[in-house]
Amino acid sequence: MLAFLLKRLGSSVLLLFVVTAFTFAMVFSAGRNVARVILGDYATEEQVALKAEELGIDQPLPVQFAAWLGRALTGDLGRSWFTSEPVVQALSTRLTVTFSIVLIVIVISAVLSVALGLAAAVRRGWVDRLVQVLAVLGYAIPGFILAIILVTVFAVQLGWFPATGFTPFAENPQAWLLSITLPVMALVLSTVASTAQQIRSSLIDVLRRDYVRTLRSRGLGRREILLRHVLRSASPPGLTVLALQFVGLLGGAVIVEQVFALPGLGYLAVQSTTRGDLPIVMGVVLATVVLVVVVNLAIDLLVGWLNPKARVS
Repeated sequence: MLAFLLKRLGSSVLLLFVVTAFTFAMVFSAGRNVARVILGDYATEEQVALKAEELGIDQPLPVQFAAWLGRALTGDLGRSWFTSEPVVQALSTRLTVTFSIVLIVIVISAVLSVALGLAAAVRRGWVDRLVQVLAVLGYAIPGFILAIILVTVFAVQLGWFPATGFTPFAENPQAWLLSITLPVMALVLSTVASTAQQIRSSLIDVLRRDYVRTLRSRGLGRREILLRHVLRSASPPGLTVLALQFVGLLGGAVIVEQVFALPGLGYLAVQSTTRGDLPIVMGVVLATVVLVVVVNLAIDLLVGWLNPKARVS
């Protein structure tokens, strides 16, 4: 297990380096003069040059990235070029919004997906057809369309939930729940559809194996066979799909946060990328990649524990 963990950690560090380097290069490839944007159109060329020197963007790109990486390794992600807000502070306030929504979506999706997938694999019939139809709809309907439909019906027409905005949990738990309900629903519906379909397929494959028939012949109850043996054998593919869904949820949160005007990480990413605020952009990318790496590492360890063969794959 230790070798398995070290291997995953090594690949995670490499992924983190590659993604941040690629993002750094992509931001500068846009060709925008950030110093000019900050100072405005009426600034002189001398003022723009001095601002560029102050920000360090007059240096070659590899030198700039090496300087940022060196500071990041010490925990210093810098300040916003436009608001002077520390990047760590900007991330901490926005990350709470996004992560709370994504975490709730993952938990709800996991429970519903297992329930639907198990029902579809065991009962078949109309439940099986329903899960397959939901899977197709989940892939076909974009998240922002679903979000707009939910806002129109439940916020504008019925008035059950607020259409936009976010209330912190510590400030008002009931208002917090109401503010995240529609965003969570928009993300859960598409996530459950595809995950339940994967779990259903895995369960059907396991139910056809010889050892399941052997367990039945020994007189074990159906419930015990399903929960203690079949579900454990079929869980690795489902966990892998959930890990992929987590990455997709972070991307989907960007759109959903725009629709519901949530002050989350996605909203911050769009805003900072639009105006070329490199320290914020890099902070968002770093936080996102770290989250993805941690979740994938946790899923890999869990899959390795459930299926020892995966440790050597």
